[in-house]
Amino acid sequence: MKTTHCKILDCTIRDGGLVNNWDFSVEFVRDLYYSLSEAGVEYMEIGYKNSPKLLKGGDAGPWRFLDEAFLREVIPHKTETKLSALVDIGRVDENDILPREQSLLDLIRVACYIKDVDKGIELAEKFHALGYETTINIMALSHALENELTEALQEIGNSNIDVVYVVDSYGSMTPKDVSYMTEKFHRSLPNKTLGIHTHNNMQLAFANTLAGIESGITFLDSSVYGMGRAAGNCTTELLLGHLKNPRYDVRPALGFLEKHMVPMREKWEWGYNIPYMITGMLNEHPRSAMALRASADKDKYVEYYDKLTTPETSFTGTKSE
Repeated sequence: MKTTHCKILDCTIRDGGLVNNWDFSVEFVRDLYYSLSEAGVEYMEIGYKNSPKLLKGGDAGPWRFLDEAFLREVIPHKTETKLSALVDIGRVDENDILPREQSLLDLIRVACYIKDVDKGIELAEKFHALGYETTINIMALSHALENELTEALQEIGNSNIDVVYVVDSYGSMTPKDVSYMTEKFHRSLPNKTLGIHTHNNMQLAFANTLAGIESGITFLDSSVYGMGRAAGNCTTELLLGHLKNPRYDVRPALGFLEKHMVPMREKWEWGYNIPYMITGMLNEHPRSAMALRASADKDKYVEYYDKLTTPETSFTGTKSE
């Protein structure tokens, strides 16, 4: 399987921030950037470019609301590894986005649900006009109706968006699902580059990413040690060790992991566990599992499963992305 067309986009800071409220030190983020650069990773997503006035950040770290002046302090010397940020519909003021030539960012990704694709396209077009590379990430694809997705892809096909993502938000997709979805995207978007973002609820994040590669996907989202919301993501170190590309070297990522991720894993929980597996099996958002893991009943798996599979029961979990 040829993989030299692939590009890794590490989203440890952005997706991993959903685990620890973006409580990363400057040293952590700086070390990650230069480690990924040494490893040959093409993109690093350094956080969200959302606007504080549109979203209550509470005590969130600075990676929740990226500031250009701060970014230049964090990354004093930019390498070939490009920097990415993600924005959510309704949570960003496009007037806060500088033209690309004035920014340290290269790529801005727009995340939206299928019902808001028109808004996502409009926002991405504005970023395109400012000179950025752009993507649109349609979240919760496993819940999208076929006709809705067909119409959405037609709209995207007429836009200037560079990359369109297959997103397995709930970690419920299988390699067969990914192949089917990717082929549909290719048919509808023959002139677009495709990307994939997976979650590891059923321990299929790596396998699903490989299925995407086999189906012609180029952009591969991952995170070091799989750090990401709930069950986490496909791991960067696995991709670096697996992909056949002379530019990649897993050793720098292992060094970063040893220095930073092992101690962090003792403080924060992410990755595969039973409640996240259950939400993946049931094709549900992991918010209720996240609430369970934060409670005194975190290991009451049978009770949790029974609640989720009883029609009369409803959960009011914590909001998450």
